[in-house]
Amino acid sequence: MHSCEQASGDPAGGLACATMITDSWLADTRTSYDTVAASYTELLRDGLAAQPYLRAALALFAEQVRTAGGGPVADIGCGPGHVTAHLQGLGADAFGVDLSPAMIEAARRAHPALRFEVGSMTDLDLPDASVAGLLAFWSLIHIPDEVVPTVFAHFRRVMRPGAPLLIGFHLGDGTRLKTEGYGGHPMRVHVHHRRPDRVSGWLREAEFTIEAEMSINLDRTLPGAVVFGRA
Repeated sequence: MHSCEQASGDPAGGLACATMITDSWLADTRTSYDTVAASYTELLRDGLAAQPYLRAALALFAEQVRTAGGGPVADIGCGPGHVTAHLQGLGADAFGVDLSPAMIEAARRAHPALRFEVGSMTDLDLPDASVAGLLAFWSLIHIPDEVVPTVFAHFRRVMRPGAPLLIGFHLGDGTRLKTEGYGGHPMRVHVHHRRPDRVSGWLREAEFTIEAEMSINLDRTLPGAVVFGRA
């Protein structure tokens, strides 16, 4: 059993594991997305247009935030901010956080009226119980299994009681090393594919309540899944 998994019985216990985990993968991820930021931004600019089920999931999430009383919504791993802006258009007071400074620069250029910050979900620099909703849309795919409990403990810490959570990820099993992407630029990131029950299990360990799981685009090359939860 990994050290973070051993600590995850306490929702805050996983936070102490960060010092035990090598951060080389984190540096590789930051560098990779700094490298591809311009091409990624261009390719993903209208990425939601052909994704009706993802738009529906985001609309439901925004409605849940409103129903719970509203407030700031954190888009963790926001990239160039297109999903953050979509949430804002749905009436959510959304802001974005991303590991890559180049991605944050791109997000600020594209959406100057919105708030974007450089930060890591492995050590989330937000106050306790400060957000009314949290989204991690395909931003957990580079997080190693042993670090996920730490990330989810941070998510739980920063969310208000009863706040909704939406996680999106690649559906499947196994991990592959991605060495180039988004126009052929060099990258070095491990891409993790997971099953909804596994993600939900980690969330329950972090004291989230699971409300729904949904698989998407099952016959496409990269099927996905979303999990709705609540703090």
